[in-house]
Amino acid sequence: MRRFVAPLLLGIAGLANAAAPGSSESLKAGVLTPVMAAPALKLAGSDGKPLDLQRFRGKVVLLAFGFSNCGEVCPITLATLAGARKKLGADAASVQVVYVTVDPERDDAAQMRKFLGNFDPTFIGGVGTRAEIDAAQKSFGISSTKKVNADGSYTIGHSSSIYMIDRAGGLRAVMPYGHPADDFVHDLKILLRP
Repeated sequence: MRRFVAPLLLGIAGLANAAAPGSSESLKAGVLTPVMAAPALKLAGSDGKPLDLQRFRGKVVLLAFGFSNCGEVCPITLATLAGARKKLGADAASVQVVYVTVDPERDDAAQMRKFLGNFDPTFIGGVGTRAEIDAAQKSFGISSTKKVNADGSYTIGHSSSIYMIDRAGGLRAVMPYGHPADDFVHDLKILLRP
């Protein structure tokens, strides 16, 4: 796992647009080069099945981290991804959104299923123990910080980029927060090409 963190952080820090292999078009997302296998996830899915990225081979996976009590960034991200899938039409069947919680104390499978279902019923949440979630975050170079309020409630600040994993399980690009649905549609059309 340790070998993934440094390259991911370096890749994210030095994101640059590059042409997809065999394509004259550039991705809108920052391309990670060289393409490496996406780190493994060993979590439970909100759909009741084990959540391992291997199960989505043949699809493009958009992977992000967040939590159901997030007030702004997470809902915007999920609405954007839902909008992108809708714009893809029939090609949306070849795209899987995976949203891993950074708040396992409050987000169980049922909570994530309900939360994600508000955006798109095909979205799958990743849940697990604190140790499992910490391992997932570490493998993707994700940071999160818990902020406790005076009333005992808390919120979590977290990395908000979306990882783009190709059909073969290669970590191809990272889309920073704030890009519109059309940028995802553009990149997904490139990554979905045979």
